[in-house]
Amino acid sequence: MKKTLFQILARINKIILPSFGKRDLTRLGKVEKALVAYRYWVTHNVLD
Repeated sequence: MKKTLFQILARINKIILPSFGKRDLTRLGKVEKALVAYRYWVTHNVLD
């Protein structure tokens, strides 16, 4: 159940949220850093 929930969240994130892969993470604002952390948390939980 938990893994399914995070898989759904990961798909939603991929569609809605911007990608930060090619940007310098040290130059991001606070909100952008929070989005990166959220995406990392969801990805980490999908892979567990």
